[in-house]
Amino acid sequence: MTQDADAEFLAAYDPRQYDPVSVTVDVVALTIRDGVLHVLLVQRGAPPFQGRWALPGGFVRAVNDSEDLPDAAARELAEETGLKELGRVHLEQLGTYGGPGRDPRMRVISVAYLAFGPALPDPSAGTDAADAAWVPVTSLGLTAAASQPPGTTRKLAFDHAGILSDGLERARAKLEYTPLATAFLGEEFTIPELRAVYETVWNEELHAGNFHRKVLSVPGFVETTGHSTEHGGRRGGPRAKLYRSGDARLLHPALLRPSQEEDLR
Repeated sequence: MTQDADAEFLAAYDPRQYDPVSVTVDVVALTIRDGVLHVLLVQRGAPPFQGRWALPGGFVRAVNDSEDLPDAAARELAEETGLKELGRVHLEQLGTYGGPGRDPRMRVISVAYLAFGPALPDPSAGTDAADAAWVPVTSLGLTAAASQPPGTTRKLAFDHAGILSDGLERARAKLEYTPLATAFLGEEFTIPELRAVYETVWNEELHAGNFHRKVLSVPGFVETTGHSTEHGGRRGGPRAKLYRSGDARLLHPALLRPSQEEDLR
């Protein structure tokens, strides 16, 4: 009975009775280059906001309803980075943005995704972009309210400054209570390399000894590989132990940012 009622309803349904709404995906893609946190930006090659820089993204392909939202985000990231497979790239949904007027063309709702991974390749502008670049996050300001890649005085297009700000805060928070800092590293890493990820993403200096102790005290965070680096440190010290990600999904106790610890006192 329900199927018959649904079929009758859909046969008479006219979507033109409702205002048109489109769906896009935008990706906050982060990686660490030369010890600096970078975000992937593209320069728009066509209106609206032609010439301005923006997060990579685009409309969800609706032909035959064949593309899901995560697939669209992965496609957009692949188009700009050349990655055929995400591999160790972490991809998660960040939030939904649908404020009136965020896109001058029509009512557009964007589902934003956060992505980060180790040593992501040099970007290559997609078909609808004039340029693409990894831009140091520190050059954009903490809130990205006046986001400006090097060589331009233009702000980010659409509401991408706010999306970027949300993505940065999500990444910083995730490092507190999940082991996702390891997604910025290769399969094997040292504790100092892991500490460098935290310092880069949090933009805070950490005490080496305290960090080492805290990491090893969290069950399942990291596990030793039984191997060591080929060479010692810059001062010729002992070779560093190599670790890999453990099986923990949450960190308990969490590794709080120094600024967060101060707020809790």
